[in-house]
Amino acid sequence: MTDSSALDPEDRKIVTLARSARARNGVPEGAAVRDETGRTYVAGTVALASLELSALRTAVAMAVASGAKSLEAAAVVTEADSVPEQDLAAVRDLGGAGTPVLLAGPDGTVRGRVTAG
Repeated sequence: MTDSSALDPEDRKIVTLARSARARNGVPEGAAVRDETGRTYVAGTVALASLELSALRTAVAMAVASGAKSLEAAAVVTEADSVPEQDLAAVRDLGGAGTPVLLAGPDGTVRGRVTAG
């Protein structure tokens, strides 16, 4: 477990945004990513009959669609105990292998930090 109060303010911000997206939309996951310019992209899980995306992959897609060239950090708020490889691959594709991904529970407590690599 990581002390959320010890997080960098910008990392704490993306965890808060991800948590808000999850609660506001009533979806299993919320995610936020920060690009190379400091812009943030926030998303929830997408679950349509024809399209299913995790919150983190949706946030990465939103960053790409908005012209982001790389990622500084990502956060996902979920009840899951780990970040799926497909999600890490999406972060890695845009951010590189060293991009940190914060994993937080529904209450916003950061339970871990992994790198996309």
